[in-house]
Amino acid sequence: MALVQLTTPITEAQARSLHVGDTVELSGRLYTGRDAVHHRLHHGDKPPVDLHGQIIYHCGPVMVRETVDGTERWACRGAGPTTSSREEPYQWEVMRDHGIRGVIGKGGMGPKTLAGCVTYGCVYLHAIGGAAQVCAERITRVDGVDWMDLGSPEAIWHLWVERFPCIVTMDSHGNSLHQQVRETSTAALAGLQA
Repeated sequence: MALVQLTTPITEAQARSLHVGDTVELSGRLYTGRDAVHHRLHHGDKPPVDLHGQIIYHCGPVMVRETVDGTERWACRGAGPTTSSREEPYQWEVMRDHGIRGVIGKGGMGPKTLAGCVTYGCVYLHAIGGAAQVCAERITRVDGVDWMDLGSPEAIWHLWVERFPCIVTMDSHGNSLHQQVRETSTAALAGLQA
């Protein structure tokens, strides 16, 4: 296990160098994308941004408009991860079709996404659930928003982050901490029932 600092966009080689248990600090651009974004991409809509080499953050951030020095801009007040399992039907296709190298969320994902990580050189990164304000502190600016017709939580927000913390819980080598926990828990339960 290592502490790895990465700046987006990242390469396939960088994604493949990561292993379950590595702590990652991300800097650079992140794009948010939840259910509606994945559904739209799954149905063939062209994304309004280039996702190649990027990391999608399963997040519905809390945004407010503020005026600073006479300039109106978006500011992020909360940006905790949302449950990723809802994207399981689509995530591997987004990896394949758009060349993303990482996904940030909480709760993990299933076998389709894990197979996509292996095939397309991608990782799943677990962010801290229940810490929306802490996560927002690592967002230094909001550069834009697309697909606002989906509603603010479902839109694609362009976030600039500095040392955003997460942990690799699914890697491109076929390892899944979530699967390991399920197997260990199932074995422990079976032992208790015996």
